[in-house]
Amino acid sequence: MTTEITGNGEQPAPADPSDGAARRPSFPRLHARTQRFTLGTPRAFTVAPDGSRVVFVRSASGTDRTHQLWVLDIPADGTAVERVAADPRALLGEGEERLSAAERARRERSREGGAGVVGYATDAAVELAAFALSGRLFAAELRAGTARELPVPAPVIDPRPSPDGRHIAYVSGGALRVVGAEGEGDRVLAEPEAGTVTYGLAEFIAAEEMSRSRGFWWSPESDRLLVARVDDAPVRRWWIADPAHPEREPEQVAYPAAGTPNAEVRLFVLGLDGARTEVVWDRERYPYLARVHWSASGAPLLLVQSRDQRGALYLAVDPDAGTTRMVHADEDEDWLELFPGVPCWSPSGQLVRIADEGGARVLAVGERPLTGPHLHVRAVLDVTDDSVLISASAGAEAADPALGEVHVYRVNELGVERVSQEPGVHSAVRAGEVTVLVSATLDHAGSRVRVLRDGKQTATVASHAEQPGLTPRVTLTEGGARRIPCAVLLPTGYDPASGVRLPVLLDPYGGPHAQRVLASRNAFLTSQWFADQGFAVVVADGRGTPGRSPAWEKAIKGDLTRTLDDQVEALGALAERFPLDLDRVAIRGWSFGGYLSAMAVLRRPDVFHAAVVGAPVTDLRLYDTHYQERYLGDPRTAPEAYRTSSLVADDGLVDPAEPHRPMLVIHGLADDNVVVAHSLRLSSALLAAGRPHEVLPLSGVTHMTPQEQVAENLLLLQVDFLNRALNL
Repeated sequence: MTTEITGNGEQPAPADPSDGAARRPSFPRLHARTQRFTLGTPRAFTVAPDGSRVVFVRSASGTDRTHQLWVLDIPADGTAVERVAADPRALLGEGEERLSAAERARRERSREGGAGVVGYATDAAVELAAFALSGRLFAAELRAGTARELPVPAPVIDPRPSPDGRHIAYVSGGALRVVGAEGEGDRVLAEPEAGTVTYGLAEFIAAEEMSRSRGFWWSPESDRLLVARVDDAPVRRWWIADPAHPEREPEQVAYPAAGTPNAEVRLFVLGLDGARTEVVWDRERYPYLARVHWSASGAPLLLVQSRDQRGALYLAVDPDAGTTRMVHADEDEDWLELFPGVPCWSPSGQLVRIADEGGARVLAVGERPLTGPHLHVRAVLDVTDDSVLISASAGAEAADPALGEVHVYRVNELGVERVSQEPGVHSAVRAGEVTVLVSATLDHAGSRVRVLRDGKQTATVASHAEQPGLTPRVTLTEGGARRIPCAVLLPTGYDPASGVRLPVLLDPYGGPHAQRVLASRNAFLTSQWFADQGFAVVVADGRGTPGRSPAWEKAIKGDLTRTLDDQVEALGALAERFPLDLDRVAIRGWSFGGYLSAMAVLRRPDVFHAAVVGAPVTDLRLYDTHYQERYLGDPRTAPEAYRTSSLVADDGLVDPAEPHRPMLVIHGLADDNVVVAHSLRLSSALLAAGRPHEVLPLSGVTHMTPQEQVAENLLLLQVDFLNRALNL
């Protein structure tokens, strides 16, 4: 299947920041200033169960980092109206927001680069919202539109109202505390027994790799909570220094590298009356607490995983006794994936889960699959008496592969109904009769938000995001015998009839948990900017990337080099249909994409002639347990798998080929996820092998690059390097 979207008259911003600066900032500057055109976009929606309002956060403009809390009132008859429920600037004055180290770490784990109200939680009726600003606790009355500060010990992290709206639980100083919604009766429910212990926070592995960002959950009766106790004393300590400031002490971090101990995670039921009961399960065999669900539809529900992630238990908890009973068990010879929104109970008390069965990823309610191989289920969005709302892409047996599309479906025992219609990437939030549908498409910049009542549009939520000023000229297609999903972008104004073959830039992520070939315009803005510098840009989602089938994702088990094989296969196949000059091929990437880029020029210099290597994992033993052991096992028992897939080992470069190709290595010195040791070891091994290369260290930069000047100049420096390396 091939889909092409071409220019519609919009002109790209000039590549040189000095050219036309009086009219409009260059794309690199605007891309950086707008945080990749995400600022001003509404997000984090919550729908009131009575359908009367929708709560969300949004900044005032496409260049404003400070997010406000908003309410969209939806009268049964009449026009929907937006209003501000909490303005951080009014609540904090002109003072700059100050974040604790724990809050900065939480935002790094979630890749949050914004400021202001970047997260909030509500009571069950969506009448009270709680949030933290500058480590202080605030509550907003959503009907009245008023917000106030509650005097509690700072710094406050992750405040959450009880379902009845009478209390707010939060974490401060590693202790779980609770306060009345009016600010009365603040008290400690669980105090850390040592400096390595926290209550109510997700450990590093849960937040970074399991998508579990929270560490406590209210009971539906609002009288007690499930609370995670984390002790990271067993975790090995690493030190992250800032060489630009030698007067500062290195920061100590607890980092669970592959094959080393994890934090100890236990779970307790804590009553508002002071009662404390530990929840018991076989933590020796199932140490990972992956999911927790507590609703009025059933007992507290846990999903726990074995260390090798090949086994998992769904456990129902007796909150009075702390005992657990098995509801369901899963096993997989490769690994068991974790999914958003599950497990949970249906209102009738049946277990709702996503499972890999018969080669397909399906929705199961009770023991019955409700979808088949025509859909690849990605998340459960909402569960009601009459249907389950899911997001899914086309499955292996779909009549139309619908490249890059993700849709919202309503599923029940009678069948499957698609909610989103236009080709694109869609998600939704639902409560009662109201659904908020968020849609990104190839023919529209950014995302559009529509509010549906009983399937009919009743309102929209405005976006204040900046317009990019360029339109991706992208063709979505498949390449090679494996039908690898690909996107090809050509320069604006390029005439295929000219016969001119273009230098090629591969722009992949190419690994687990990140799909790059998407039917969304904003997914290709940076790729198009690179194309407009004179490249044919290729994006390929090879084996290991999500969204296609369980087998596609799990084909990299034990050998990550297969991801490079698929980039090579896609490139060769596309060159038969597009004007690609295979004598001038470069590759760029960040994180897994950086790893893939370095591997490309080290292992296949016959194909790749230059690489931009951003924040790469180079020695896979230095990456974290939950991620790395899922794909390669324990390095103590599978050392050869780690060596084969790593770029460097104790004795230098792993399996480098000739000739040597130019490489620009970029890394943030403050990165606590992919630490800079990865790039330093790569550089040292390259130097020892007599291979010239360039290293760009970024002082004070983490795995994200939110700083405007840094982000802008990174794009410009990459183009300069590619032009030099390919003799353009």
